[in-house]
Amino acid sequence: MPYTTIEIEQRDAVRRVWLARESARNAQSQRMLDELDHAMSEAATDDSVRVVVIGGRGAHFSAGHDLKEAQEKRANFTVEERWAYESERYFNYCMRIWDFPKPTIAQVQGACVSGGFMIANMCDLVVASESAYFSDPVGHSLGAAATEVLIHPWVMGLRKAKEMLFTGDRIDAAEALRIGMVNRVVAEGELEAQTDALAARIAKAPPFGLHLIKRSLNRTLDAQGLRSALSAHFDTHQLSHLGEGFLRARDAGLAKAIVKNVAVDADKQGTR
Repeated sequence: MPYTTIEIEQRDAVRRVWLARESARNAQSQRMLDELDHAMSEAATDDSVRVVVIGGRGAHFSAGHDLKEAQEKRANFTVEERWAYESERYFNYCMRIWDFPKPTIAQVQGACVSGGFMIANMCDLVVASESAYFSDPVGHSLGAAATEVLIHPWVMGLRKAKEMLFTGDRIDAAEALRIGMVNRVVAEGELEAQTDALAARIAKAPPFGLHLIKRSLNRTLDAQGLRSALSAHFDTHQLSHLGEGFLRARDAGLAKAIVKNVAVDADKQGTR
């Protein structure tokens, strides 16, 4: 697959996958999601890769799903069409990052909003710059039941997840570190170097051992119900597309529904 929305770099045993729609704040188009999934599948079977870093070109990690594209191509999807599209590209693609057989690191700066929040929090570790912030405003802006993958309470705790989703407010990097959602917060100019150093250190460990450690840690959350809870929420999220709030947002134009102070002026870009 020729990549047009992501970029790939190999740095010794570390594979970097860059979201590369900088002018669109790395809004996740269908093509970007397909390319990201393809790139991760290739990295999974490449023995030269021991760690994968997912980052975003430019000032932002990702402002979320591309709502301009969604308005043009999927606004009038039937329930069946929407469920099929989102179950594969949003839910299954995210779960393949969660289940990726090698350690993954999200390198986050600027906006990490909604769909961007999902991808970053599917990774094993998160390194954030001081400019990074995290939000999921779609309950306010689109009348939707959060994003498709309700990873929030598993990575930040139930109370904080409720506060974020009920208010639509953002969490800055310092607060994300305090509540344990990110592993490290570093100065803006040191983000890439610090992430590289962490990835290189992890890559020194024997890969089979790392693979087994990751499986056991993920299974710990599976035993607590993570996978069942995420699957149940996905179906609930689909129901929210039939609610009056979402239908009003759709009819008004999805790209106009973003809350400006949460989504980095994404109303101009049309992203979620």
